[in-house]
Amino acid sequence: MNNSQLRVCSFESRKSDAMRALIERNQGLPTLVHSMDEIPLENNEQVKLFCEKLFQNEIDVMVFMTGVGATALLDAVELYFPREPFLEALKKIIVTVRGPKPTVVLRNWNVPIHHTAPEPNTWHEIISIWDDKKFSVTGKHVAVQEYGKPVQEFYDELRKRGAQVLPITVYRWALPEDTSGLRDAIHSTIQNEFDVLMFTSAQQIAHVLQIAEEEKVKDDWLQAAAKIMIASVGPACSEAIQQAGLPLDFESSPPKMGPLVKDALQAAPEILAKKR
Repeated sequence: MNNSQLRVCSFESRKSDAMRALIERNQGLPTLVHSMDEIPLENNEQVKLFCEKLFQNEIDVMVFMTGVGATALLDAVELYFPREPFLEALKKIIVTVRGPKPTVVLRNWNVPIHHTAPEPNTWHEIISIWDDKKFSVTGKHVAVQEYGKPVQEFYDELRKRGAQVLPITVYRWALPEDTSGLRDAIHSTIQNEFDVLMFTSAQQIAHVLQIAEEEKVKDDWLQAAAKIMIASVGPACSEAIQQAGLPLDFESSPPKMGPLVKDALQAAPEILAKKR
C-alpha cells in the first residue's frame, strides 16, 4: 500500500478546509466530517462573577487554556464591562497560558504572560512549569478559562494544592444541527471504507460515540475502528481515544495538524500492514 491509496476520515470541523488541503498534499484521499459546533454561552453569569472578583482584586491567577476561548471570553466580558478596565485588571495578576494559541491572543492584548506550558500543552505541563519555577497556588484564587468542557482533574489538582478554583465557561461543544455526515462516516467505517481515522480533539470522539449509540452500532463501530489506523493530534485527544477502548496507533508530536497529517500518512502503510 502507498500513500496515494490511503482513505482518510478527519473529524476536524473548525479548520476543515485546511485539513482537506493537508491530506491531499500528502497524497491522501480525504473525507471531512463536520463533528461539532462551538456554541457561545449567552447571559453568562460565570463571566459576570469572574469580572466582579477580578475588579475587586479577588483573583490571583488566571489560566488561559485556548486561544479561541480567550477571544470568546473577551467578547463575553464586553457584553457587561468595557474592554480596557478588564485588560488592565489582567495585567495586575499572574497569567498562565496552556500553549502558543492563547499566547498570541494575550500578546495582542498587551497582557504580560508569567508562565507558558510547554508541549504537549496539557494541564499537566501547567503544573510542571509552576513547580519548575517554584510557583505555589496555595491559598490563591485561580480562575480557569475552560475549553468546551470542565477539566476536572486539573481542578482537583489545584484544590489538592490549596487553591480556590473559579472555572469560567465561555462556550460549549455541541453536535452539529445536521449529523448526517457523522452518521455516514460511522457506517462507512463499519463498511471498511477508510484506512485512517484522524481525530483533532477529544470532543470529536465523544460525538462519534454518541451518534454511533443512537444508530445502535456503537460496538460495530468500535470493532471496525480498531482494525484500521487511529491517529491523534496530541495527548488529550489520545487519552479520550484510549478511554473509549480503542488502540492508539499514532500521536502527533508536536501536537499540530500539519505534522499530524504528514507523519501519520507516512507511518500508515507500516501500521496498517501489522493490523491487517
